[in-house]
Amino acid sequence: MSTTTLPDGAAPEAPVRRLGAWYVAEYRLRAMKAYGWTIVVGGLGSPLLYLLGLGMGLATFIDTPVASGPHGPVDYVVFVAPALLVTAAISVATEEFTYVIMEGFRWRKLFWGVNATPVEPSQLAGGIVIAVLVRMLFTTVAYAVLALAFGALGHPWTVLVLPFVGILGGLAFGLPLMAYSAGLTEDKGQFAIVQRFIFTPMFLFSGTFYPLSTLPGWLHWIGWVSPLWHATQLGRVISYGESEPGWLIAVHVVVLVGLIVGGWLAVRRRFTRRLRA
Repeated sequence: MSTTTLPDGAAPEAPVRRLGAWYVAEYRLRAMKAYGWTIVVGGLGSPLLYLLGLGMGLATFIDTPVASGPHGPVDYVVFVAPALLVTAAISVATEEFTYVIMEGFRWRKLFWGVNATPVEPSQLAGGIVIAVLVRMLFTTVAYAVLALAFGALGHPWTVLVLPFVGILGGLAFGLPLMAYSAGLTEDKGQFAIVQRFIFTPMFLFSGTFYPLSTLPGWLHWIGWVSPLWHATQLGRVISYGESEPGWLIAVHVVVLVGLIVGGWLAVRRRFTRRLRA
């Protein structure tokens, strides 16, 4: 039986302290195997159904173009494809940053077991985020590849970029949600409220199926505060060159990055306070 010799002066827990987040990520990815088929079917089936329904269904009833690129009007499926891709990433975040966090803190108390090891609370949180990033990447790449196959991308090369725009949107929504979940001590239906009264209105009123400008002015604020709208608009600029002023593109990026950074700082604080209390 082989043994590993540690360098002189190195503590046995040194690798764990250095690579704790990656160990947690490995654990979460292994745990995802329990619902791996759900991930695969959702990651491939959902975009296929949406693109079929919109590209070959709803689009046939829309006579007036809803969007244009540098070379004129674009097909409806090209308009909605970036929004659906970003929505898929946000859906992953909604699944992984709610009940999984409640399970770790409250139901199975797995996080308390990890906390008894040299893994720091921030590493625990970081490992969970890394694992979710992997799932988001799989989902958004599947969406982008199918969108390319359906001719729903303005430029073929955007299949390499759009997945990362989707991940930006997913993290911008998911990290603040993760911080919120980490602060809950009881499940009293809060996640159902998030799904019904935050995610669903955001999906419907953030310019997903029609331009935000077509909504009444008093509803525009939903788009402006929605990471879905900001990421979708970036995706549309990249996909088919939707006309956006430079200052508005900068706003999209600042909002998304701000939500990600602020959400991550809140997550670290919540995990540290709760596990070190």
